[in-house]
Amino acid sequence: MKITTVCVLGGTGFVGSHLVARLVADSRRVRVITRRQQRHRHLLVLPGVRLVEGDAQDPAFLRQQFAGCEAVINLVGILNEKGHDGSGFRRAHVDLARHVMDACRATGVRRLLHMSALNADSGTGTSLYLRTKGEAENLVRSQAGDIQVTVFRPSVIFGPGDSFLNRFAALLRISPILPLACPQARFAPVYVGDVVARFADSLEDPDSFGQRYDLCGPRIYTLMELVRYTARTIGVRRAIIGLPDWASKLQAIVFEYVPGKPFSLDNYRSLQKHSVCPAGGTCPTALEAVAPRYLGRQDRESRIQHLRSTAGRT
Repeated sequence: MKITTVCVLGGTGFVGSHLVARLVADSRRVRVITRRQQRHRHLLVLPGVRLVEGDAQDPAFLRQQFAGCEAVINLVGILNEKGHDGSGFRRAHVDLARHVMDACRATGVRRLLHMSALNADSGTGTSLYLRTKGEAENLVRSQAGDIQVTVFRPSVIFGPGDSFLNRFAALLRISPILPLACPQARFAPVYVGDVVARFADSLEDPDSFGQRYDLCGPRIYTLMELVRYTARTIGVRRAIIGLPDWASKLQAIVFEYVPGKPFSLDNYRSLQKHSVCPAGGTCPTALEAVAPRYLGRQDRESRIQHLRSTAGRT
């Protein structure tokens, strides 16, 4: 039976905006939970989307929004917390996952897609981010019962609106020298369109029930290679200096207390494990086929146009 109504948590973010557009293109009605509706009005260009303002950590509110939905997708995740004790990660990842499971059971939702992360592991994760992502993953799988759960574990995701290549592009434009922490960290970047397709195609696929999927692109790069590629693509020549491990950690310690926390000790610890799939690439789209189309442009506008085209609107 076709799933026609989906509630999405994290639907206003980078991956969420692309996924909502795909769900709309598949003729589904989408309810998107957001804290600040006015900040995400770009989603209202998509037919069948309803933005609902509220707190996803409120169990009563979640039950109210899940009522009448046939599936829930939880994309919520944070790369850094405001504090330093792990409570922010736990709240965003573990506590929310528990609230989602409870609300699904209370409202009769029987399908859940859950976004985790490559290398997420509650016991051996190198960072609080990876450990809490792993704990949330274990929670939704162990408490599934008659809820059909599928978990996705991507490497770093790229595409229009990303905060990865676009962030480095912004830094490269303004700084003649870029000291780069953890330059030999390895990634298998995966295209947001491939990630979204895996989510959308899995909604009604019984073969995906109970499964956990690692998502990686077809090629592995070091962080240094990715930053150099970004510089070439946006047409700037910069001195990119790879920092040794001690200097990378020192940079993380200093940036931990910079407003906005652009880099943290927890990020540094996450980078100690390569973000690559053991079985190799699982998604087909190469970075070089997509990144030049959005790097160097007014990315917000290109993102909106991409969403419109994905939803079948011009």
